[in-house]
Amino acid sequence: SREGAAGAWLRTALAPGEVITAPSGAFERDPQESSTTDEELGRAGSPGSRGGGSTTPDYGEKRLPQALIIGVKKGGTRALLEAIRAHPDVRAVGTEPHFFDRNYEKGLEWYRNVMPKTLEGQITMEKTPSYFVTNEAPRRIHSMAKDTKLIVVVRNPVTRAISDYTQTLSKKPDIPTFEVLAFKNRTLGLIDASWSAIRIGIYALHLENWLQYFPLSQILFVSGERLITDPAGEMAKVQDFLGLKRIVTEKHFYFNKTKGFPCLKKPEDSSAPRCLGKSKGRTHPKIDPDVIHRLRKFYKPFNVMFYQMTGQDFQWEQEESDK
Repeated sequence: SREGAAGAWLRTALAPGEVITAPSGAFERDPQESSTTDEELGRAGSPGSRGGGSTTPDYGEKRLPQALIIGVKKGGTRALLEAIRAHPDVRAVGTEPHFFDRNYEKGLEWYRNVMPKTLEGQITMEKTPSYFVTNEAPRRIHSMAKDTKLIVVVRNPVTRAISDYTQTLSKKPDIPTFEVLAFKNRTLGLIDASWSAIRIGIYALHLENWLQYFPLSQILFVSGERLITDPAGEMAKVQDFLGLKRIVTEKHFYFNKTKGFPCLKKPEDSSAPRCLGKSKGRTHPKIDPDVIHRLRKFYKPFNVMFYQMTGQDFQWEQEESDK
């Protein structure tokens, strides 16, 4: 695809000795990323399946999604999905279909069958965070429906990279340290932008690909940080974007001090709030401060570019200077 400003910048020296090169095959699937199995998708798409949430009816019909949560991995997509599923006019698949990156050859009918049944006026949704970094995804989604609404949850790319590494480490304890993987040459300070944990956070680079097919007005950028500190505020924006009545509000959230982020509850229900599973909110390993400093320096121009492209300042640099 056409190389834009972010791609060109990636090939520019950020500082003496800090030249980052974008590798070929940069958009290939991350083999470390957890995937939804065909068996899970089969269950989600089977007759009588309640894949769209606890109140999914057995009537209605299966429709292709009108809205997608397309990224980013370790940004807060699961929290957003669970929160929006609390809305009575939304039906969403709990599993990640990976249709536009891994299962595209199975065809739109397969994809439709994975979806929950909906009634007239309800929105069908799914989330697969790897779409955002998949080169073919924008074109494929556009060819399905050019008016598809897209939601991207972004968070500070340095924190996101560490969270990504932490997830992989929990599955593969023998992998090298974060510091080893983050650099091509530690002495020269050469960041390895081909490592998916780092590459995913170059949001401007990936966004250029999407803007070739979709206008900014069809993409909502949700702050992963504010999804924790002000979940109701972020959910108000999501509901407005989807054309929904603001039903998911502060009454739906309870802040869990142990987990360190909000849990979801039904306002009319006295049962305990539902928190995300134990795989969420893992304690991050301690990373050398010099490595974090170099990563912040690496991401800064891309963050600034991303703010300019989206018209939103996520204040990641501000957040870091407060620490």
